[in-house]
Amino acid sequence: MKLCFLINPNSGKKKSLKILKSIEHILKRKEIDFDFIKTEYKEHAIDLIKKIDLNQYDGLIIIGGDGTFHEVVNGIMLREDNMKIPIGIIPGGSGNSFLYELDNIDPLSVLENILLFKKRNIDIIKVKTPDEIIYSINLVGWGLVTDIGKSAEKFRWLGPSRYTLVSLIEIIKNKNRKATLLMNDKKNDSQFTFIIACNTKYVGKGMFMAPNADVSDGLLDLIVVRGNLTRRILFKTLPKLFKGTHIEDPNVTYYQIPKFSLKTKSNDLLNIDGELKGSTSIDVEVIHNAIEVLN
Repeated sequence: MKLCFLINPNSGKKKSLKILKSIEHILKRKEIDFDFIKTEYKEHAIDLIKKIDLNQYDGLIIIGGDGTFHEVVNGIMLREDNMKIPIGIIPGGSGNSFLYELDNIDPLSVLENILLFKKRNIDIIKVKTPDEIIYSINLVGWGLVTDIGKSAEKFRWLGPSRYTLVSLIEIIKNKNRKATLLMNDKKNDSQFTFIIACNTKYVGKGMFMAPNADVSDGLLDLIVVRGNLTRRILFKTLPKLFKGTHIEDPNVTYYQIPKFSLKTKSNDLLNIDGELKGSTSIDVEVIHNAIEVLN
């Protein structure tokens, strides 16, 4: 068996290289041949995976977070030869939402599971924007969830707690956006606080956004929070996102659908897998069993 390890040294708390050193003895003990590639800049993994000769490897192992996984999947989906390879993810980032889904975030334990080489097919999300196609493994968000992500970049020095602070600031601002949501052959012209499509149950640092999500069911879990809510209601509603009880809130609607479209008059920024990229209007659909993961 030969594996390719892709390491993002800048992911999360910059501990990916230390993780690699800590697992080398396991790979040698099991007589597993391996190469490793290090990313050097943002979206470098996309370029690397688009061009790498995958024929020489049995699996591609990521040491990083959701952002690195996002880049690898986009690299795979954009390959001209359409070749796929089983992907393993060892947590090394600040957010590892996909691994929360698998209920395992300990690097050594994850590696042991990966080396069993049990494959699982999972879905990914295809997002068609006015300018490009972007693939998502976790979430596609618009509205307040994008505002929070954008503002949080200014407070990186606070670590994960910055999201709590920024959420309070954005709730106080209390923006509403008008849009047209199209799904199931129905059109909803309305004001929204935010709309988020999830592939996994969790987003961010363990936020239980889509309690009914299944990464292999061929469906998106779409959470729609209506607009024109008072700050008081928002302060009561948003904490429920961490427990998953928001789906019972009368101001929240939860759908499970294969696709939807969101039309806006302005080009609004999106939150895709925690990255601020792409813009509306968008057409979104799930690609069933698009990739294989090792877990």
